[in-house]
Amino acid sequence: MDGKQQTATPGGDCHGSDQVLPDRPVRVYADGIYDLFHFGHARALEQAKKAFPNTYLLVGCCNDEITHKYKGKTVMPEDERYESLRHCKWVDEVIPDAPWVINQEFLDKHKIDFVAHDSLPYADASGAGNDVYEFVKAVGKFKETKRTEGISTSDIIMRIVKDYNQYVLRNLDRGYSRKELGVSYVKEKRLRVNRRLKKLQEKVKEHQEKVGEKIQTVAKTARMSHTEWVENADRWVAGFLEMFEEGCHKMGTAIRDRIHESLRSQQLLNGLTDNDEEYFEEYNNYFDDDDDDDDSGEYYDDENEDDRVEPKQKR
Repeated sequence: MDGKQQTATPGGDCHGSDQVLPDRPVRVYADGIYDLFHFGHARALEQAKKAFPNTYLLVGCCNDEITHKYKGKTVMPEDERYESLRHCKWVDEVIPDAPWVINQEFLDKHKIDFVAHDSLPYADASGAGNDVYEFVKAVGKFKETKRTEGISTSDIIMRIVKDYNQYVLRNLDRGYSRKELGVSYVKEKRLRVNRRLKKLQEKVKEHQEKVGEKIQTVAKTARMSHTEWVENADRWVAGFLEMFEEGCHKMGTAIRDRIHESLRSQQLLNGLTDNDEEYFEEYNNYFDDDDDDDDSGEYYDDENEDDRVEPKQKR
């Protein structure tokens, strides 16, 4: 410590200046059950370790006998709880079989300067007093730490109890027998059947959601198709009629050309009378007029062709 002394305020702030400490590491003691060791425990020990610039942290842990007597059954046996503490980076020394209530004899035995814990009164189930830390608070050797909200051994156990069936199935799936888990034959079968029913319900719900999505997609597509037809109907119909009219015109022109060619061939082979020449001129004039007005819709009829060439046959 380079010859510098540490100071602290008894029962108050860890960095106060009312009490002069010896030129050595300050020995701070923290105790508890530390069942299912979690980060809330670790944070409390971190605060105790950092109470002074140079701190030697001793952590006491009560054994199974005294814990089960005054607090109840633990999940982890004492040996596991001791070992969990030894693996915490803030802990310098673990004191097994720690007393339920701290007294002067215990403080002297381990040369403890301060005891660290949260300030809430901790009921003394042994009946020795109202608060297990009543004595150290009275002699000014108590250092307050802050609890971490939302995490405790009781909370962890409550989560397990709440989802008990799921944890039983979890361990059954991992190879544990129902006897090892303390579960009856009927209980095991009921849990497995309920799980199958739950999975079936989830599949049905998933299928319903997929069908609903498809229905919405089809309905949306139908609405888009209807809207597209309404917006483009006039243009599409006009385009179709234009294509149809163009085809009809080409067909009529082809028929007319064939009739011209047929009549000219007959004229060259047989010759025409005066009446036939007049008819041929009228015929040409008719189709010439049709070229000027393609939209008239009138075309040459094959039946009329037979009637008009009849005088030629009478010759």
